[in-house]
Amino acid sequence: MKGTISFCLLLTGLLMNVCTQGQSAIQPDGVVADDKTAPFPSRFLDRIRRKTADLDQQLSRQTEKCLQKMARREARMQQKLNAVDPAAAKTLFAGSAQQYAALAQKMQQDTGSRGGSISGEYRPYTDSLQGMLGFLKQGMPAVKLPGGAAVDGAQRQLQTLQAKMQDAEQAKDYIRQRRQQIGDYISQHAGAAGALGKQYQGMKEDLYYYSQTVRQYKEMLNTPDKLEAQALSVLSKLPAFQVFMKRNSQLAGLLSLPGNYGSTQSLAGLQTRDQVSALINSQVAAGGAGGAAALQANLQSAQSQLDGYKNKLSQLARGSGDIDMPDFKPNNQKTKAFWQRLEYGVNFQTTRNNYYFPTVSDLGLSVGYKLGNSSTAGFGASYKLGWGNGINHVVLSSQGLGLRSFVDVKLKGSFFVSGGFEYNYTTPFHSVQQLRRWDDWTRSGLIGISKTISVKSRVFKKTKLQLLWDFLSYQQVPKTKEILFRIGYTL
Repeated sequence: MKGTISFCLLLTGLLMNVCTQGQSAIQPDGVVADDKTAPFPSRFLDRIRRKTADLDQQLSRQTEKCLQKMARREARMQQKLNAVDPAAAKTLFAGSAQQYAALAQKMQQDTGSRGGSISGEYRPYTDSLQGMLGFLKQGMPAVKLPGGAAVDGAQRQLQTLQAKMQDAEQAKDYIRQRRQQIGDYISQHAGAAGALGKQYQGMKEDLYYYSQTVRQYKEMLNTPDKLEAQALSVLSKLPAFQVFMKRNSQLAGLLSLPGNYGSTQSLAGLQTRDQVSALINSQVAAGGAGGAAALQANLQSAQSQLDGYKNKLSQLARGSGDIDMPDFKPNNQKTKAFWQRLEYGVNFQTTRNNYYFPTVSDLGLSVGYKLGNSSTAGFGASYKLGWGNGINHVVLSSQGLGLRSFVDVKLKGSFFVSGGFEYNYTTPFHSVQQLRRWDDWTRSGLIGISKTISVKSRVFKKTKLQLLWDFLSYQQVPKTKEILFRIGYTL
């Protein structure tokens, strides 16, 4: 009884919300307002074609690379298992190499021309993009568009990419299946862990990173840039486009919306608010004096459980539906492109004048490559600007150059262990020819502690404070400063 009442209330709220939104957003069939000619960004189709072609190329390359790597891992496992249990090796790995090759070939050749419904996770912008191209292909007079060939090209490329996305999902499913089969064999045979354990763990890690890469590509496809958002905004104002999406969108197919959805006729046969209220009141009355209190308690309990499930799903899959959780500490940098792992920075330091050198400021530029979540390696250069020997003797001069290499390894929190090796030219120069004499360059070996501080700025992301010890300074003649303090900013 209590479960029935809770279900009725939840279903009633959902129906009322859907009906209300449908009536306000969609006009009845056959009622299409006169569309005025809409200005349309002419670069939109070329942008879509290039974006989808680039994602297609990256996804195909990563999938083929993953499948080839998995095939090599299984070949190694089969070779090792064959020395221990030939019969099991033949049975466990039968046909896997051919299946990996078939999946890779399908990824190369699939263009989506065979048609078929799109399956998998629903992505709103991709659905809207597909609807836009279908709408434009009809040659609607309400939209200024230069020819239909560009529409066909963009539509074919999007269709190919969607097919590749499904091929990638099939590849993931097959790898999961193989991982499960090999894992079951290892758990059932005590001696198999020594022969297969290392490659099996690598297989799990490769699957995790590949799954994350595919998820990133899906998010990139489903994230419109400024031009794409402008094009969607232009078309969404056209009643003809609204009717087209109502009839042809992927969401309409998933929900099986009737042709007259949103009209008065589509509401025929549904329960009215008064009828639902009367039904609820009769159910509450049947529960006696404590019926209302019991209903309220059940609703609160159901809401609490629902919130708990939503939080768990969000933590597991970040809303992506991919809930493969690793049993190792993942390196999130592995799924990023090379340029996404680069970190640019600027830094400076000032040393006071002494008997040999004037006051000098080192102005440096650097680029670092993130090796992992907690380590960065890179190189840079610096220019030594001289200020003179005091406030009464300010003279700007070129006091030298520096070439730097560095490594930062996370220690704890925002503290890092930093080290590096540098070459410094500490003699005033007037031409590039002077810098070619490497005997005039001094060496510095640095080690110390760095502290990063987040900065709320449009230009800089973090401030980096460094305290470094130059353990090679004692070998220099004249002796250079052994303790350096640098301030840097990450762009």
